[in-house]
Amino acid sequence: MLRTTTIKPSGSRAQAAQISAHSSVETAATWRDYLEMTKPKVVLLMLVTALVGMALASPGWIDPVVLIAGLTGIGLMAGAAAAVNHLLDRRIDTIMARTHNRPVATGRVTPLQGGVFAFVIGTLGFVMLYGLINPLTAWLTFASLVGYALIYTGFLKRATPQNIVIGGLAGAMPPLLGWTSVTGDFHGNGLLLVIIIFTWTPPHFWALAVHRKAEYAKADIPMLPVTHGEEYTKTSILLYSLLLVIACMLPVLVGMSGALYLFGSTVLSLWFVVKAWQLKFAPKSKSAINLFLFSIWQLLALFVLLLVDHYLPFNPQIGASLW
Repeated sequence: MLRTTTIKPSGSRAQAAQISAHSSVETAATWRDYLEMTKPKVVLLMLVTALVGMALASPGWIDPVVLIAGLTGIGLMAGAAAAVNHLLDRRIDTIMARTHNRPVATGRVTPLQGGVFAFVIGTLGFVMLYGLINPLTAWLTFASLVGYALIYTGFLKRATPQNIVIGGLAGAMPPLLGWTSVTGDFHGNGLLLVIIIFTWTPPHFWALAVHRKAEYAKADIPMLPVTHGEEYTKTSILLYSLLLVIACMLPVLVGMSGALYLFGSTVLSLWFVVKAWQLKFAPKSKSAINLFLFSIWQLLALFVLLLVDHYLPFNPQIGASLW
């Protein structure tokens, strides 16, 4: 965003340099700015979960065309959704320390440029999924894009403290998208993977919201700590962490995973509960942000465990399929 500075008459080079230093200079966007708009780290985590959905839906190894075209199409459309998020949140981003240097917020990428970019990569992703994978996956991914970029970012985020609970469904879809990429239809096991991420999402974001409470309040975003207070939010985080323990057991109960996943997911889920308990009853200055960061690695580890567990040649199945 270009700021104007009132210049008082002076021949001083030092004063001119000071004025220049305090003025925001618009520069041409680089490829790094457009890459940043896609939130590549977030998209990478989503693609890992989509990959696991593909693997668990495949009787053997994943078909290479499905693997490459499916992940590329899902990634492009997820990147488009993230770019729209940058566009719609540009006012909020200028207020918050965590996001104030984003490309659209600073003016390095104009709203028009960002909109064209989002449209192009989103369209490419949709065409790839529709033509090379199947129409169901293309439309489900499009629905996920609309759910995150327009319904969550454009409305829910500013309207209700339950924004992340309702809007979290869109971000939880990638495992199902991976599943339908292989099968072309719905299956209960794919939905169980969605439930894991859906249950994980609120405590993950609420931990960040506790840490950034003042910034969310300043930006007039009704996150749970702002509207209901930190203690209520910490209690909610703890309760959701207990629900997450149950959700993570679902793949075992239906026979989708075996002993390795059971052991690993139990350790990870219980450690999440421990950190949520500490945040509630023995908080330190960085307890909230530490829980937020841990939750990212926990989700990644859970899905890597599902993937490794699936391909182990000798891995006893503890549950029986209910579907």
